Amino acid sequence: MTLNLKNLLNPKVKISKMGEFQELQPIEGLEISAVSADLYGDGRDDLALFYFREGANFAAVYTTSKVTSASINWNLRIKRHFVKALMVNTQNANTYTGTKGAQGLKEIALALSKALTLKSSQTPKGVSEVVKITDLLFASTGVIGEDFPYLKIRNRIPELVKKLKIDQSKFVWFKAASAIMTTDTRPKVAYEECKMGNKLIKISGIAKGSGMIAPNMATMLSFIFTDANIPSVFLKAILKKVTTTTFNSITVDSDTSTNDMVGIFSTGKAKNSKIYNVLDPKLQDFEKALHRLCLNLAKQIVVDGEGAKKFITINVIGARSQSMARSVGFSIANSPLFKTAMAAGDPNWGRIIMACGKSGENIIANKIKLKIGNYLVAEGGKVAKDYNEKDVKEYMKWSSINIEVNLNIGSAAYKVYTCDFTHDYIDINANYRN
Repeated sequence: MTLNLKNLLNPKVKISKMGEFQELQPIEGLEISAVSADLYGDGRDDLALFYFREGANFAAVYTTSKVTSASINWNLRIKRHFVKALMVNTQNANTYTGTKGAQGLKEIALALSKALTLKSSQTPKGVSEVVKITDLLFASTGVIGEDFPYLKIRNRIPELVKKLKIDQSKFVWFKAASAIMTTDTRPKVAYEECKMGNKLIKISGIAKGSGMIAPNMATMLSFIFTDANIPSVFLKAILKKVTTTTFNSITVDSDTSTNDMVGIFSTGKAKNSKIYNVLDPKLQDFEKALHRLCLNLAKQIVVDGEGAKKFITINVIGARSQSMARSVGFSIANSPLFKTAMAAGDPNWGRIIMACGKSGENIIANKIKLKIGNYLVAEGGKVAKDYNEKDVKEYMKWSSINIEVNLNIGSAAYKVYTCDFTHDYIDINANYRN
């Protein structure tokens, strides 16, 4: 598998150097490839394929938008919990493309089914296993409402299948993670491991996302692969729980997209003992490892927010419920006034207090205690007695900013992760299709 240098050299896609790319561990039972269908017109990789020769248990969470892509509609319609492959295309969302978009996706599914069925026969045993179109999942990301270029994609399927790699080297993961990017400036990957009984479990994940990010599960794409043997019903329960405080705790611009999903695939090759219920103690360490991986990827998305210069953590504590804390946190994080102040390094803390007030939650204004970094800024309904704006302004030059809002009316808490708004965000999105 050769590296497509146009993914590295394209000025619109200034991804990180190969040396900065994290080493992921191979997941037994998985094969990966990435090629270019020239959807961007510049030759960069824009198709990725993840193949499970012996199948994989599968679970996912999808965007809650009422406008969804043909890919998501396909996945929801087939209702499969055991799959053979996932194919991803970028540049075109295949959303609001009518019957042509749906039919184009079916044509791709038929071609992929045929190619993978042929591949399945190329084993020492020479036994061909039919890969049905209902064994296939799809994901897409890009421009909404443009004709779906299914012929370009379909014509590249033979090469995409031919280049499937079992070895999953750093190089292979790099190509796949780069192939799913749009306005991202760097590929996003993470790896975790844990024990299930006496078996070592590996979890490797990739993600894309930099704009139109306010997951409502979920505004981005992420694909997670593990060699654990976990039934789909338990994968679903764990994934849904984990996303609440990871992918669903981030926002770049408050917009929820149409194509988004987080999927997890379990090949079972670790051969851990059978799991009979979601409360099985063996799942506890797996859930913790999956949470670390998802939070890592979620934070990488925020760091790569379109035009972002600062990573901001908003920790709301002392709330009556987690829901209240979340609501207040997102009210702050999604405020353009707050985000532009962060971009300028302006400690205009009144914008934070304003955002708390507009959250719709029944807070008590005079009880709020606000800290920026380690500096107490406001409490008791007014500026803190020892507040020194010069100190806070100096702190806000940092690339990572911590905000703590103590509502002082309960014991619940929630963290929201966001970034600043810069002029670059406007430039990127104003020229998104150019």
